[in-house]
Amino acid sequence: MEFGGPRWKGKSFVDIAAQNPMSELVKQLQSSLAQSKARAILSGCISLLDATAELADLLNRTSFGRQIATSEKDEYWFQLSSEETFFMCHSLQSLAVVNESERPLNENKLWDHMRASKAAFPELYKAYSHLRKKNWVVRAGAQYGVDFVAYRHHPALVHSEYAVLVLQDGGENKHSGRLRVWSDLQRCLRVSGSVAKTLLVLYVNENGSDVSSPCCLEQFSVEERMITRWAPEQCRDGSSISENETERIE
Repeated sequence: MEFGGPRWKGKSFVDIAAQNPMSELVKQLQSSLAQSKARAILSGCISLLDATAELADLLNRTSFGRQIATSEKDEYWFQLSSEETFFMCHSLQSLAVVNESERPLNENKLWDHMRASKAAFPELYKAYSHLRKKNWVVRAGAQYGVDFVAYRHHPALVHSEYAVLVLQDGGENKHSGRLRVWSDLQRCLRVSGSVAKTLLVLYVNENGSDVSSPCCLEQFSVEERMITRWAPEQCRDGSSISENETERIE
């Protein structure tokens, strides 16, 4: 998945990213979550995680969650999205989740809760985990009118490259009516282009699987499609035709 290339925020930031690969940082996060026996409290579609100082540092470096300001110096609370919560629980296998009554939720119960809270959760989570497993940093994209934005590394080092839309493939798109008409596509392209991002559409196909269990994720498939605006003034071979040549052709 490569197209426009990264836009680093500083000259030395590409070296900083190379010295701290996201794959290694996520492994460190996974280990820290397990060692600290991290536990998140579920509240609606989000969860709240009480972190140690070490875990807080790794959450920030891997860009998981949003740190919540507190009056206590040594307290570190993070708000996790539904996709982030389930990723740490299901994919990293290193986060325990409890409900507001502090009753533990296993993966199946957590999956049921997320599906009940957000109808499109199976497709959104599959798309989120698809990008995260490729070591992209994935953040919410509501401010750009999309589901996610994808960064090559930490957002402090590089601008996001992709505005990501998640659509259901393989039948009726029951959760979203987006991109059904050309005007929808034009609006998405105009917005993503105005903020120097490539529109990436992820088509998630359930392949007839039963979504009542997270086991269905193994049956899901994801197709990536990058959509860009064609500039007619640009020739295919990178050279332009002079006005005199145009007159001769006519």
